[in-house]
Amino acid sequence: MRHLVFFFCCLFCVDCYAQDAIWLLVNTQKRMIQVKRGNHTLQTFEKISLGRKGAAYKQKSGDNITPLGSYKIAYINNKSHFRKFFGLNYPSIDDAGLAFQADRISYSDYQLIIQAHRMNKIPPQNTHLGGQLGIHGVGRGNKRIQGVFDWTQGCVAVSNEQIDQLASWVFLGMRVEIK
Repeated sequence: MRHLVFFFCCLFCVDCYAQDAIWLLVNTQKRMIQVKRGNHTLQTFEKISLGRKGAAYKQKSGDNITPLGSYKIAYINNKSHFRKFFGLNYPSIDDAGLAFQADRISYSDYQLIIQAHRMNKIPPQNTHLGGQLGIHGVGRGNKRIQGVFDWTQGCVAVSNEQIDQLASWVFLGMRVEIK
């Protein structure tokens, strides 16, 4: 009986599902994306490219930095000129908080970003922090540069073959950790 009660409790337990949820780890040091379930790695995609100025805490639009932090897949564009584009819910609440404290965004922009996250919507993409960041392929671009050097404006890029494989794992709301 005790196991039965535990089973029914776990049916509605968010933490139990969270441990089994599939998520992405973008390791900017090792230049790879790992598809994870809990701490278990299900698939690895190597030789990723980042923003032209690497990965750090993004300061502003146009800085060519891939942002570090916790995000979710907010939208999917399967007809992108980058082949496929998995858009992140950047800027995050943390990004907005740091930017507001440093006077890089206004209080109204800060509030709009917070409100979008609370409503599970895409945050404003036109603030001083920028937007339209995600994970994508090369598309019709020069395939020889992928994985050789950082070429994006702040996104994470993989080869066209890798983005097609990654697409089988990605879903809206999927957690993405960029470290």
